[in-house]
Amino acid sequence: MPRALISVSDKRGILPFAEGLARLGWEIVSTGGTATLLREGGVAVTAADEVTGFPEMLDGRVKTLHPRIHAGILARPDRAEHLRQLGEQAITRFDLVAVNLYPFQATIANPGVKFEDAIENIDVGGPAMLRSAAKNFEFVLPVVDPKDYPRVIDLLNRGEIDLDTRRELAAKVFTHTADYDNAIAGYLTPWRDTLPARVTLSMERRQVLRYGENPQQRAGLYVTEEPRGIGDLTQRQGKELSFNNLLDIDAAMMAVAAWTSQVACAVIKHTTPCGLALGHSAAAAFERARAADPVSSFGSVIAFNTVVDRQAADAMADLFIEVVVAPAFHTDALARFAEKKNLRVVELPVVRGQAGLDWKKIRGGFLIQDQFTFNANEDAWRTVTTREPTPHELNDLRFAWAAVTMVKSNAIVLARDEQTIGIGAGQMSRIDASFLAVHKARQSGHRTTGAALASDGFFPFPDGVEEVARAGVRAIIQPGGSVRDAEVIAIANQLDIAMVMTGVRMFRH
Repeated sequence: MPRALISVSDKRGILPFAEGLARLGWEIVSTGGTATLLREGGVAVTAADEVTGFPEMLDGRVKTLHPRIHAGILARPDRAEHLRQLGEQAITRFDLVAVNLYPFQATIANPGVKFEDAIENIDVGGPAMLRSAAKNFEFVLPVVDPKDYPRVIDLLNRGEIDLDTRRELAAKVFTHTADYDNAIAGYLTPWRDTLPARVTLSMERRQVLRYGENPQQRAGLYVTEEPRGIGDLTQRQGKELSFNNLLDIDAAMMAVAAWTSQVACAVIKHTTPCGLALGHSAAAAFERARAADPVSSFGSVIAFNTVVDRQAADAMADLFIEVVVAPAFHTDALARFAEKKNLRVVELPVVRGQAGLDWKKIRGGFLIQDQFTFNANEDAWRTVTTREPTPHELNDLRFAWAAVTMVKSNAIVLARDEQTIGIGAGQMSRIDASFLAVHKARQSGHRTTGAALASDGFFPFPDGVEEVARAGVRAIIQPGGSVRDAEVIAIANQLDIAMVMTGVRMFRH
């Protein structure tokens, strides 16, 4: 009689799986709550402590850590010496091990979790059984994923399970236990005080993409357990999301996350905004963001930090858009979007102030830094010029400072009335970024006189200030910190420009 060991924390599908094994004549050994569930479901079960001759103890911490369990899993039936030793100790082999682990990741995902509760959800016996079975996969079938139960029963009904399938299931076990250990190590590592000496990155492939940035490149979407982000995405309609769509969606939702109490809309092209604006409604915010650069908005990704209603959907009807992304959509808005079958409509929560580490891939390694979070911290701002910004200018500076954080460096943003009117992104010099921001504003028909300007880094020379002064800029916000700050301030005073320094740089490479 073949023999299975079943001990699961996630009990989805386990009763039908055990019933399928029982119908095929398997003996089932189980533990604790799993054994109770199977018995109540009418499946005959041998308790693990009957096998070991040793009771569960230490609040269940010790129940399967025993030679009668692990020798039964690890023995190779093709080795006579292994069979002889089993016979001497009256140990019976196992042919299948179906185990999944205490929900450590789900436990620590709760912001209020107590440390002792997290520790008690570190599984010890489960990984040991899984690793033993996976090591001996040629003779013991390791099953860790409830999604595999129907397939395993189907294959057993057909006959012997081939070696390639066994190897695949073993690989899944080691991936699962590696992810589990990685989550535990990450939880215990005090990264908030110091960067860890060693890190491992655990990701699950969520989707195979048609191709990467270019058609000749393979690509897939992989998601991490934490922090929250693209893994929370739900596509409501439209064509399959592409590699470039996903990059733009991430950038777009980051762009609107800076505003918590105001409705914001971002128009994104190539991961940087071509328009950002606030409005009294989603429709109004969209109209203003689009107006920032109407030409570039063609083929864009549009993001909102609020629910999208029918009025906003109507406002977008005449524009070719790749993706619309927001935390939620009204039913009538979805009905309107459905008229454009290829339009991708995506729901994704707005995530703000998320602690953690950010990873950037470079060849042969990763760069790791603290996760970026926008915090205006106006208490640290100081006006460095003779002229103070007017209340209206100060409000525009607030908006521009939030907007510039999402623009690729070197970045210059011109703004008026909580709307970007000109963006200079990703330039090799700050004066070029200033020139481009003015050019884009005028190209789109915006008046630059009286505009506010934000710079993500300091002005290394006075020429950048002189450039935007010629366009009529009257207020500037920038980090400061240049060795020529005094010269920059002097030229601002000479040109009657109000300048605020934040003391914080906002590069986005």
